[in-house]
Amino acid sequence: MRKILTHLLIHLHRRARAALLLAVLALSASLTGPAAAQGLFSPVITVNGDAITGYELEQRALLLRVLNAPGDTVELARQALIEDRLKQQAAKAVDIEVPPEDVETGMDEFAARANLSIEELLKALAQENISRQTVRDFVKVNLIWRAYVAARFGARARPTDVEIDRAMGSGGASGGIQVLLSEVIIPITPQTAAQVEGLADQIAQVQSYDAFSAAATQYSASNSRTDGGRLGWMPLTRLPAPLQPVILALKKGEITAPLALPNAVALFQMRGIRESGVTEPRYAKIDYASYLIPGGRSPEALSTAQRIIDGTDTCDDLYGIAKGQPPEVLERRDLPPREIPRDVALELSKLDASESSTALTRNNGQTLVLLMLCGRTAESTADATRDQIGNALLEQRLQSFAASHLEQLKADALIRER
Repeated sequence: MRKILTHLLIHLHRRARAALLLAVLALSASLTGPAAAQGLFSPVITVNGDAITGYELEQRALLLRVLNAPGDTVELARQALIEDRLKQQAAKAVDIEVPPEDVETGMDEFAARANLSIEELLKALAQENISRQTVRDFVKVNLIWRAYVAARFGARARPTDVEIDRAMGSGGASGGIQVLLSEVIIPITPQTAAQVEGLADQIAQVQSYDAFSAAATQYSASNSRTDGGRLGWMPLTRLPAPLQPVILALKKGEITAPLALPNAVALFQMRGIRESGVTEPRYAKIDYASYLIPGGRSPEALSTAQRIIDGTDTCDDLYGIAKGQPPEVLERRDLPPREIPRDVALELSKLDASESSTALTRNNGQTLVLLMLCGRTAESTADATRDQIGNALLEQRLQSFAASHLEQLKADALIRER
């Protein structure tokens, strides 16, 4: 049951994109019902005069416990229900409502994310003492907030043609867009394929930055594992072209599905997106070197790689390291990005000139690759569409407006607890 709920909440967060908040744990359960003798339906919190009952708080905390939410589930439930009331009040003030048929459609879509009918979902939830009204109100408040944010901030957030041009950079390059990602790169061999694929599926369903970071520290082979998989801001144009629309489609906190690489599985979590104001060109060619070290990811091979990295400043220095060895030990190539193997292109995207990576292997994991970026040659053409760039800018701005507005609503609210 917990796996089903986790799966559903991840996808509902993606569905409610215009809300642009990390609502995975902020379930909206504004319940109604007859009075209960034990006082569960008495108000325990009022938000600008609107009551939150003990029953609502209990339901929310129960659901968070079912999901293994980190922290004090009662306090998490309290904060989420307060925000729900503020969202509903803001929408009501400007006469925004969601038709009942849209709510029913939303419930059907919610259930379909786990390949269930709505009745199958409700039956499963009932086994956890979570009512139909909880699901209905959860869907409804998210739909209302999405409509409210779009109506209030849509015009201000929508980028102009000039802003899209600036973000895309000269010649149509999308260098004005930067992304802040975390990554998990898990090596895979034919012997470990089933285990790695199962692990990657589990990581794809984690619901927090901390959980993803912990997975990166434990399982990732990338250099970023020492920082919990966190990468710095990077221009979108550095990423391999097929990966760019995948990354642009992510909202904050979302994680890609596992991505197959030649000798690894990769996952990325979006931590931020911004307009840099600086044009980053696309690249016509990437110059890089690959030095092969026997032993795979053994301590000895990794130690050898580190000694080479410490003793070299540029790609040219690798020729001296490889002197007297078979020619296949060192390969230097200068290729268009589309011709570079996907895993190599991904590692190169994180590097500046003369920086190195030891995340890759070859020969079914038996050979470690010391990869060094030698340089990049810019081009003036681009493949990212104006719509992709425009939508990314819109989502980023709506998210910022919505989060700031919700904090202001909270600051202005009269909240009483009993």
